[in-house]
Amino acid sequence: MNDYERIARVIRFLEAQRARQPGLAELAAQAGLSESHLHRLFQRWAGVTPKDFLQCLTAEHAKQRLRESASVLEAALDAGLSGPGRLHDLLVTLEAASPGEFKDGGEGQEIRWGRAESPFGMCSLGWNARGICHLAFYEHGDSDGPPGQLGEDWPRARLVRDQHGAKEWAARIFQPPRNGRTELRAVVRGTPFQVKVWRALLRIPEGCLASYGWLAEAIGQPGASRAVGAACGRNAVAYLIPCHRVIRETGAVQGYRWGTVRKQAMLARESGRLSVGVS
Repeated sequence: MNDYERIARVIRFLEAQRARQPGLAELAAQAGLSESHLHRLFQRWAGVTPKDFLQCLTAEHAKQRLRESASVLEAALDAGLSGPGRLHDLLVTLEAASPGEFKDGGEGQEIRWGRAESPFGMCSLGWNARGICHLAFYEHGDSDGPPGQLGEDWPRARLVRDQHGAKEWAARIFQPPRNGRTELRAVVRGTPFQVKVWRALLRIPEGCLASYGWLAEAIGQPGASRAVGAACGRNAVAYLIPCHRVIRETGAVQGYRWGTVRKQAMLARESGRLSVGVS
């Protein structure tokens, strides 16, 4: 069991027992660790204590973050969605497939792919000469073959497994340097509306949350919240295109295609990083 799997088990337990405010001893038992070991794991993984982590999971906390994020996101909207950089200075630019590439499904292209560890469990990655075109999370026991979504999005491309390359990409994505900027390019295949939504998602800074309604307004289509949600659900580049930062106005953290627990973990970890000023 890796660190994320231990964290996920604790999150599920906290969700079920939140009203009781379980103590460190109970959480440690769920993770199969000593109290001191679990405490260190939380501090290293999330940047906060288990008690603070529990607060990050509540709907009230999420709604407060929505309110606090509003001014930042309004400024980004006024500036044409050129919002402030992420805390760890990971800059992602998005390149859409041309109409011809969209139609031919990647015919004549080579896409390399592999699997690697991440702070949020095992992930699969796919990339071509232009950048990352696939990033998804999966559970142990899933098929070891090429990711199904990668094949659906690029049905005519030649897929080549490259485990070493996947580990290198994962390191660049999930372990960026604390000083300096990491620049990555995401290459996506989607409709013009989907691409517009994904570009807007890239402007939500780490530590901020946005509602589906705000995102619809940001792309100039107020009232299109449902369509925005559908576009988020079709995002093929998890984490880099941060659809996990979009939640309902109620503060409910649900509907993530890679699992609610994983979305909660991402948001709680980012909130913890923000609270301690990690850069």
